[in-house]
Amino acid sequence: MADLLLELFCEEIPARMQAKAQHDLDMFLLKALSDEKLIDIHTLNTEREHANFVTPRRLAVIIKNLPVTQADATIEKKGPKTSAPQAAIDGFLKSSGLTLDKLEKRMTGKDETYFAVIHQKGQPTATILKTIIEKILAEFPWPKSMRWGSRSESWVRPLHSMLCLFDGKVVPVEFAGIAASNITYGHRFLAPEAITVKSADEYASQLKAAKVLADFDERKSEILKQAEALVAKHSLTLKRDDGLLAEVTGLVEWPVVLMGTIDAKFMDLPPEVLVSEMRAHQKYFALVTKDGKMSDKFLIVSNMITADGGKAVVAGNERVLRARLADGRFFFDQDRKRPLSEWAKGLEDVTFHAKIGTIADKVERIKKLAVALAAYVPGADKKLVEQAAALSKADLTTGMVGEFPELQGVMGRYYALYQKEDPQIADAIRDHYLPLGPDSPVPTKPTSICVALADKLDTLIAMFAAGEKPTGSKDPFALRRSALGIIRIILDNKLRLPLKKFLNEELLAFFGDRLAVQLKEQSVRHDIIKAVMASGDDDLVRVVERAKALQHFLTTDDGANLLAGYKRANNIVGIEEKKDKQKYAGQVKDALLQQVEEKNLFSVLEKTGPHVTKALEKEQFAEAMTVLASLRSPVDAFFDKVMVNAEDKNLRANRLHLLARIRDSLDAIANFALIEG
Repeated sequence: MADLLLELFCEEIPARMQAKAQHDLDMFLLKALSDEKLIDIHTLNTEREHANFVTPRRLAVIIKNLPVTQADATIEKKGPKTSAPQAAIDGFLKSSGLTLDKLEKRMTGKDETYFAVIHQKGQPTATILKTIIEKILAEFPWPKSMRWGSRSESWVRPLHSMLCLFDGKVVPVEFAGIAASNITYGHRFLAPEAITVKSADEYASQLKAAKVLADFDERKSEILKQAEALVAKHSLTLKRDDGLLAEVTGLVEWPVVLMGTIDAKFMDLPPEVLVSEMRAHQKYFALVTKDGKMSDKFLIVSNMITADGGKAVVAGNERVLRARLADGRFFFDQDRKRPLSEWAKGLEDVTFHAKIGTIADKVERIKKLAVALAAYVPGADKKLVEQAAALSKADLTTGMVGEFPELQGVMGRYYALYQKEDPQIADAIRDHYLPLGPDSPVPTKPTSICVALADKLDTLIAMFAAGEKPTGSKDPFALRRSALGIIRIILDNKLRLPLKKFLNEELLAFFGDRLAVQLKEQSVRHDIIKAVMASGDDDLVRVVERAKALQHFLTTDDGANLLAGYKRANNIVGIEEKKDKQKYAGQVKDALLQQVEEKNLFSVLEKTGPHVTKALEKEQFAEAMTVLASLRSPVDAFFDKVMVNAEDKNLRANRLHLLARIRDSLDAIANFALIEG
């Protein structure tokens, strides 16, 4: 057994592309080796036998314990019948590479058939590796790639060298005019000399000695370790930012964390502005004090060790940050010279969607929707809601949001407070974008709730009307996220909102799908959510409670058996309704009930109906299920003893009405026909 080491060494790979490239190289190589029967991809021990690496200048994979030679293999190919035309037999001989006397004859059913049994001797693994690696490199799916020199091949950035070792020997891979060797290179500045790699086991340690931490997770951990140690010395706390941490990890090979200071004259800017300026342009980490306030310190992740301990690096970064913050100061001061109502006028020139209109048009729709929604949000003041909706998008035309789009809403709040708007209006401008994701908080203040719901509902309604619906995995306008946001706002705030007043049937079904996704973490079944919503209930709070109670009920013997009885009744009635071309609506005639079992069933249905209705009105769903459980025995007895399709037409119709009564009783809870099982 022997080890494979492959490294592609090039100019800086963009940080945003590194994770996928690392994964792709890994998967393509493993699959190719699996196809060649050199590994079993399903039993590969990823910790002991497999590792991958990515830095700004290299992609690398190590796969251990590969056979030096591929195992011999026997392949059988079924050919034509021995009675087939000669042309078919000749074609099979050509494809198999055998002569007629080498073919085997076997009986397949009643026919005699030719079989080719081909014995293949295993190739040296190094030969196979050369072929598959060259193919992977030629077809590698970079989001963006480039050509250099006169070469036709492309890579993400100009490729400088390849390292490819198997069993301690160089595999003669060639790509883009570069032949593989046993050479790699260390840190660009700290240890740029060539390194001769002797084995896969020594790869990471040799690079580490040359000031390169090849393992992405190791570099990330080292950054965090240094950062936390440095902030602890100053009694500060690191403002965790996993996205920035991943990006910075992809920018350095030997991280050195340094601390800088924000010029005091900029500390009165909103902290979000300071963070955005540092994060977006400079990749700095913000810090907070023990009392949670923005610190005047920040962290730089350098890729260099300097003789002065990083003083020049810090000074240079502080100088650049001063220039950036001066721009932020300018935007902040200029934006506040005009009230938000004036900035809002500029929305008439900003297109929301070509088929729908401008953002100004959207704001007008949001205003009307928000006011209508206020009737269902306890504590909502319609006047404040309308004013907040009118100003909700105004900051989109400001200089600050133009420079930092991620500050939309945030800056609107600051500007609204500056011009003495009601704090509820200011908060609604900021919070109406919430939630931003599954872990983001939802708005909880009445005015904010109304505007947030109106904004998201308008987006859904308008986009569906314009034909811009999500398809498969494609959702360019994040409509699924909008629906999930609405659902979270409603459920977290326990709003009793009748969605039918705002959504058509298609959108209600779309919400049913999203609600099922939302409740998956709570183990509420998708089919049960669909069944409850199909019953006509559009109050999501009630839908969820009803679904949870129903799911629990179906785990009991009574529930499971009653579901089976419902499906049997529903199937019979459905078939007969289609045959008779009429609807059976549960209009049972007492005088036509003959057998004890149908009389008992009718009696129980008569008694349970009012109790179920009363329990549902009080939203006592568990109680409603308990009442329905009493139907189990009479339903079972009915199907055991009573023939529904009696010869007497009146008797048959009455029994079908009785079955329809079972269906209707359960459908008051949910559409049981949609429940699996």
